[in-house]
Amino acid sequence: MHNIKPIGTIKTPFKSIEDMPIQPKGAKDVEGIIILDEELSAGLKDLDGFSHIYLIYSFHEVKREELIVTPFMDTQKRGVFSTRSPLRPNHIGLSIVKLKSVQDNKVYVDGIDVLDGTPLLDIKPFIEKFDGVKDSKSGWLKASAEDVINKRSDKRFE
Repeated sequence: MHNIKPIGTIKTPFKSIEDMPIQPKGAKDVEGIIILDEELSAGLKDLDGFSHIYLIYSFHEVKREELIVTPFMDTQKRGVFSTRSPLRPNHIGLSIVKLKSVQDNKVYVDGIDVLDGTPLLDIKPFIEKFDGVKDSKSGWLKASAEDVINKRSDKRFE
């Protein structure tokens, strides 16, 4: 397998895992900066034409993994692969954020739900024609959009 190494760092106002939004929908007005390693900044060419981007990152503060977890939006235990829990075998996270601007090796975003100092593994553009899925199902999740926006993290995934 190819070695995966961070390509930069995500800067956010969240200094602690507690009381963070659990998804980007709950972080609508939260600004962040992605600081890409300078030698990779040429790879940001043309990114500013997209409205949203995927951030793929490492849950670097997670110290354990579990196959069965109780998600933030539920009280029932679920298989980790049916959740967004950070307690995954590879501790990889994914967020879709709004792209504000690209300047040199910095990417400015809105709607970020990530801990400050998080190692960035990759950036990919969100493309509605590729990524939009009509008639999708959300499995066990019964929470309303408002519930997701208002939910904040606790210590369950430390």
